Amino acid sequence: MKKKKLPKIFVLDTNVILHDFRAIHNFQENDIVIPIAVIEELDKFKKGNDTLNYNAREFVREMDKITDNKLFDTGVSIGKGKGVIKIELGHPFSDLMAESFFEDTQDHRILSTTEWLQEKNPERIVVLVTKDINLRMKAKALHLMADDYLTDKITEERVENIMKEVITLTDVPEEILQRLFFQADGVPVNELKLKGVPANQLYILTGNKKDNRILARYHSISKTLIAVKKQKCYGIEPRNEEQTFAIDALMNPDIKLISLTGTAGTGKTLLALAAAVAQERIFDQILLSRPVIPLKNQEMGFLPGDIKEKLGPYMIPLYDNLAVIKRAFKNTSREVVRIEEMLKNEKLLISPLAYIRGRSLSNTFFIIDEAQNLTPHEVKTIITRAGEGTKLVFTGDIHQIDSPYLDIHSNGLTHLGEKLYGQELFCHINLTKGERSELSEMAGKLL
Repeated sequence: MKKKKLPKIFVLDTNVILHDFRAIHNFQENDIVIPIAVIEELDKFKKGNDTLNYNAREFVREMDKITDNKLFDTGVSIGKGKGVIKIELGHPFSDLMAESFFEDTQDHRILSTTEWLQEKNPERIVVLVTKDINLRMKAKALHLMADDYLTDKITEERVENIMKEVITLTDVPEEILQRLFFQADGVPVNELKLKGVPANQLYILTGNKKDNRILARYHSISKTLIAVKKQKCYGIEPRNEEQTFAIDALMNPDIKLISLTGTAGTGKTLLALAAAVAQERIFDQILLSRPVIPLKNQEMGFLPGDIKEKLGPYMIPLYDNLAVIKRAFKNTSREVVRIEEMLKNEKLLISPLAYIRGRSLSNTFFIIDEAQNLTPHEVKTIITRAGEGTKLVFTGDIHQIDSPYLDIHSNGLTHLGEKLYGQELFCHINLTKGERSELSEMAGKLL
């Protein structure tokens, strides 16, 4: 008779809970252990308005719903078809741990609990789940199983699909190219034998002549390809085909949500800001924001000055992009004066993301820069704040992440591009060609 397979035991690190407070519901029939050291660390996060603080509080509320005396003993059932959850008190370091790790830290206490559980349950698989790479390495050094929290991770193949969203069609008949260029209502996709095309799919169509290239976007309602033509935005003109696609989406009132990805210098933030200013009469306010990721884990309070002075260094890149737009005109021009007026009246507001959360945004052009440093939950929270008439633009480089527990597969910007791909209200453009300068592009490619 085949021996029944025992459920695994997953030990959760603090960062998993701070990343997803409902993580305990994502381990099927397996059991979950929360070391008491994790509860101690969560206590430090219970006050504050950031997502980490919210997740800490919500997890404690989740635990409060199922708390009884068994939580520290045999464990409590998480729900039907799920395993049990237990809070495990601390245990002394083993000889191996004492010899290897000299400091008594919370991370080492979590390792000690994992090691103790493995010794007490030799017939079961015990896995430490943490988003901390260093802690995973330490666990493996102790011959313990450790893994990342994979529930909200996008696979490598799907990430590559996000990076290759523009499709090139070759040998398109000249007659179709001519109609596509001159007909405002476009060309039906069935004439090109295209099937199952997702909404706002981007195309580059070429004929027999190499220099004859037409850019197009699929319009899902009319089931046609619509030509995408160059247009200037408040003095900023697209310098390549990807930027042409980006400005088309940014200026399209039917597309309410846009993600622009690409390396530094590809023009993501500049194009979004130029399009916003060009449409300022349509919107009540233009918001430009970014998450504040302090360097070397220093909190904002350590910086000198009042709140504006503390946040100033983090907002400089956004003001730099605004300066580029202003340089496209003379200093005394009406366009420059209008930008100064918008800044003064706060119709154009540059602010850290923490000060935007909690607001209901109606009739607003909202640009979220450096969105690769946001979690999927944070991106969802921002989008659900969008009221009637609001347009959201997320920009960032998914290869340049400053948040310690996010990567190319788990950040909010990657999730946005993958989960909403093919929706009528959404368009994703990946910018690959650097336009900041020859020097910048060379460094991006070779260094």
